[in-house]
Amino acid sequence: MSTAVDRSPEGGPIPRGGGREAIAAAAREVFEQRGYHGASIRDIAKRAGLSLSALYYWHPSKQDLLAALIEENTLDYFRRCDEALASAGEDPAERLRALVKATVEYRVQRQTESNISSREWRNLEPAHEERLAGLRTKASTIWSDIVDAGVEQGTFRCEHPADARRAAQAACNAIAQWYDPGGPVTMEELVEHYTLIVMRIVDHPA
Repeated sequence: MSTAVDRSPEGGPIPRGGGREAIAAAAREVFEQRGYHGASIRDIAKRAGLSLSALYYWHPSKQDLLAALIEENTLDYFRRCDEALASAGEDPAERLRALVKATVEYRVQRQTESNISSREWRNLEPAHEERLAGLRTKASTIWSDIVDAGVEQGTFRCEHPADARRAAQAACNAIAQWYDPGGPVTMEELVEHYTLIVMRIVDHPA
């Protein structure tokens, strides 16, 4: 029995499974090194070891590839947060500590992905920006729900919860921009430092 094989416009077989991962890995490297405007779709295909037609099979344009990377990165971050919060209980302080830990670890372990999502968002075309806007809202909501609950329960005493949320979230997210994996500060130390910083921002009595 013969098996049907998808083929590119050039007649070659379309890569399955690994092709998408190879393109994503190559795009992350090229975007990180050259930025969105300095990267070419041909360079990404070459780095992935694929033909242009194979790349276009997965992503019709460089813009679509960027949007897919940002979406994938953000959803991966949400999964990390969900896992951390699922075991944190209902106490707002414990939930905030879990969220800080998940965020710091993600920004260190997925530094390239974090920087691409942060830096290149401005290069999304309006259609993609509008489609992905909900992801940004959700990212902020994860933080604000915990801070607001803590203020309501008296666990946090900050007078301006919205500003406290922005400061705490921005501080943790910015780690990806400056952290040096070969430097003197370990990820575990960063988690400890930023947990203390964020708890001071929300004015947690303990």
